[in-house]
Amino acid sequence: MVYYMNEKILLITGASSDIGKKLIEEVNKDYDYIIAHHNGDESNLMDLKEKLGDKLIFLEGNFKDKDATCQFVENIKQMDKVPTHIVHLPAGKYENIKFSKLTWDKFENDLNIAFRSLVIILNKFLPIMAKNEFGKIVVMLTSCTTNIPPKYVSSYVSSKYALLGLVKALANEYADKGIRINGISPTMIETKFLQNIPELIVQQNAMNSPTGKNLSVEDVIPMFQFLLSDKSNSITGQNIAITNGNIM
Repeated sequence: MVYYMNEKILLITGASSDIGKKLIEEVNKDYDYIIAHHNGDESNLMDLKEKLGDKLIFLEGNFKDKDATCQFVENIKQMDKVPTHIVHLPAGKYENIKFSKLTWDKFENDLNIAFRSLVIILNKFLPIMAKNEFGKIVVMLTSCTTNIPPKYVSSYVSSKYALLGLVKALANEYADKGIRINGISPTMIETKFLQNIPELIVQQNAMNSPTGKNLSVEDVIPMFQFLLSDKSNSITGQNIAITNGNIM
């Protein structure tokens, strides 16, 4: 199975998120197909499905489960729609919990959703990209990997640092194969991902920003677009911070 540069296929994991949906809205004209991963609920994307038709392919995958993740990858292969571009967005619940109250299960859950899933996906598709000498991969990280992280989010931060290590290692390993792998690290974004965080913390973060507000989805989408485009062909292995005016 070889990609001959006649089809551009974008795989977005976590596509039903606010960022995933907005990204599909902005980039769909650039791709022949977009594979939109979701974990059992594609309702947030139904209006886009009506608009894009067969170009938008829904594919379910429970990344908490290893076998389900492997099956997700196998389903993509069976569709004969090997991605040329990948955006990886999934993360475990972002919630404030003291380390002393956490168990290994929480760390394992966050690592499985964010890190193990990407390892399994790239283990299957990077060799194909390497044969074709082309590939663009963009991974959602966090500003916690560029400065001092907040308290009480140790499992979340740990999973993001694991992803950062993977980005750095694979970017170097595949640099001579025409594959570009980068991370994006925004500060707090106003999305439903914050629903388990006390509103006071969200408000305080906004007040402490030079802009007086948190980032919006629209603030981060242009960087995804850039890193997916040919304009970023000379950039790989980078963790690009979107600071909302802060100096890091």
